[in-house]
Amino acid sequence: MGYIESLREMVGNAPVILVRPSILILNQSDEILLVRNADDTWGIPGGMMEMGESVEESAMREVREEIGLQIKKLKLYGVFSEKELYTKLRNGHEYYNVVIGYICTEFEGELKPDGVEVLEAKFYKPTELPEKTDPYLKSKIEENALHIATLLGINK
Repeated sequence: MGYIESLREMVGNAPVILVRPSILILNQSDEILLVRNADDTWGIPGGMMEMGESVEESAMREVREEIGLQIKKLKLYGVFSEKELYTKLRNGHEYYNVVIGYICTEFEGELKPDGVEVLEAKFYKPTELPEKTDPYLKSKIEENALHIATLLGINK
């Protein structure tokens, strides 16, 4: 049993704060890797941090487990903890995400969605995101396109 399951046994559906490392993976064409989750929305790879892991280890583990890529290098992008990151699941579980975002341009392997948490994985141009892209993520990509390019040393 993982940390989240153990925590839920203790607190039931009460709201909790969870650390959610996420990685904005860009290919050589500056396209963003999006994953289609089981709820049919598109987002970026990531997941929940387990006890004993560093945030970086957690982010890399989630990407490896969910889509089969090996992350070679991460660059911290930012920490997000806004009201829009509140989630209430169908089962009644409530949580507030503290998203620790990374950018990655160095990775290897073939995209192989696990078929459970991630149903599909595909690279998209930042200006051509799928209709069902998570609205919060979509707004952050649009707001921060120039900042992302600057962090990566890309002249747009």
